[in-house]
Amino acid sequence: MSPDQTLLARKNLDRRLSKLNREAVIVPPFGWVRAIREALGLSPQKLAERMGVTRPRVNTLEKAEVTGSTTIKSLREAAEAMNCTFVYAIVPTTTLDDILRDQAAKKADTELARFHHTMRLENQAMDKCDLATERERLVSEMLMGSLRRVWDDE
Repeated sequence: MSPDQTLLARKNLDRRLSKLNREAVIVPPFGWVRAIREALGLSPQKLAERMGVTRPRVNTLEKAEVTGSTTIKSLREAAEAMNCTFVYAIVPTTTLDDILRDQAAKKADTELARFHHTMRLENQAMDKCDLATERERLVSEMLMGSLRRVWDDE
């Protein structure tokens, strides 16, 4: 994917996720399956019948959801059996651009620290303004090239 296509894809994802990003989704204490099942007045037995499984399987599913050991497939099947839609998303804590910029800045700071240390040893240290300018140049360069470089350890 070209850098322009990557940027457009990132912007599109940010736009689609922005609504989710603003609202904290609090999982019910006994999980979504049980909360929705109870809100609909469905017994575990009736949900099991609608899913085509046994009642103990529904109990296992509800417990597994709370512990985080269930599968996406099982959650999707339970949702469908309750005439619901299962939604799965990884929601960034901020925009994807901000995450990338922050990571690039950390990497630039690391690179600059090594470079600046060597320059100081040679009595050629850069002033704060030069360091800030160089930092911004490095960040921009990283964001224009392959984004994998941003995450590489050196």
